[in-house]
Amino acid sequence: MTAPTAYDAGIARLPLEILSPALPLENKAGTALPAETPGDVKEALAEFSRSFAAFKETNDARLAEIEGRVRPDVLTEEKLARIDAALDTAQGRLDRLTLDRGRPPLAAGERAPAGMGAEHKAAFDLYVRAGESGGLKRLEEKALSAGSGPDGGYLVPPTIEREVLRRLSNLSPIRSIATVRAISGGVYKRAFAGTAAVAGWVAETAPRPQTDGPVLLEQSFPAMEIYAMPAATQTLLDDAAVDIDAWLADEVETAFAEQESVAFVTGDGIGRPKGFLSYDTVANSAWVPGKVGFVATGAAGAFPVDNPTDVLFDLVYALRAAYRQNAGFVMNRRLQSAIRKFKDADGNYLWQPPLAADRAATLLGFPVTEAEAMPDAAAGSFSIAFGDFKRGYLVVDRTGLRVLRDPYSAKPYVLFYTTKRVGGGIQDHEAIKLLKFA
Repeated sequence: MTAPTAYDAGIARLPLEILSPALPLENKAGTALPAETPGDVKEALAEFSRSFAAFKETNDARLAEIEGRVRPDVLTEEKLARIDAALDTAQGRLDRLTLDRGRPPLAAGERAPAGMGAEHKAAFDLYVRAGESGGLKRLEEKALSAGSGPDGGYLVPPTIEREVLRRLSNLSPIRSIATVRAISGGVYKRAFAGTAAVAGWVAETAPRPQTDGPVLLEQSFPAMEIYAMPAATQTLLDDAAVDIDAWLADEVETAFAEQESVAFVTGDGIGRPKGFLSYDTVANSAWVPGKVGFVATGAAGAFPVDNPTDVLFDLVYALRAAYRQNAGFVMNRRLQSAIRKFKDADGNYLWQPPLAADRAATLLGFPVTEAEAMPDAAAGSFSIAFGDFKRGYLVVDRTGLRVLRDPYSAKPYVLFYTTKRVGGGIQDHEAIKLLKFA
């Protein structure tokens, strides 16, 4: 039996809930979770830091074994994999605590807004609980609203719509880093210069010949419809203590976020937004407007064996300095796990944990956004994106969140067919670069 090592002790110091990813962190069955406090967030951040310290210690031991014995010990690899999984679990808990702490109550304990807002809120509450739609019909007729749409349903109060959109910004990874614009129509159009204006130097008294002006082109971002269909029992709806506004926001936020997260990355633009991986690509050395530039790793489906970190530096500096100031990485959890092991020439880890609960982990000093819709490393895959997504990707939200009450299709449950319209696409192709595993 071997004596315990330093990294054994590191694992032993980690809390049981971190080492056991199977333990539930969220309760989807409706049972109330214990209230979280600011102290819980601080503790979760400390646990995450301890996990990363143990990870570095174990990985250093693995590298030492490789240097000394050519092949690392199997037990060391297993310990590293366990701590790596613990890091992911700790990050998930930290994200959840941060998100929960930022959620204000929608209706409980709040004073109802004055005027039309209070009337709309009361009428919507009656519609959800009892199916009485007369009040909402009168309000939409009075406002000449066209928001009900051909499928029926009624617009939710603005307070609920704002809360759903705010939660989506926290849950949908690409929405949280992109530019988001609200529109009232079905399509958002913007003009952009296809060519730069021509300029030149002249002497004080020299003639000024006329120069060519910029060529203006148009981009269109249509808003597509996504839906969720939460269900409730009539008993729940009859319970006056239940906050209907918060219940509806809770039910639809995850469904909308999951659909958006995939569409903003890989959507084909047909009935859904167009993801940034769906645009034409070209080697960055031959980049032309309208395409997304990429840097190749030099190895099919993998990082190069020698100096694997060099391609990350190449990707960073493929982006012009004007975009690099606010740039960040986008990748999935599995690729982030592999990159955690990378070091620079001085032995420093390139990936670093967040410094605060509301901050992101960093890679080469740039924030990392974890998007599970990003593909795993495979031959020819575009698995890492780097860029200024505020300038590069645009999300458009059509104003209005619509709910149709259906008490008939799934008795004894009442279904709430909830729809919103959202679109998206690249607005500046030069602001995003991709790493191609080829």
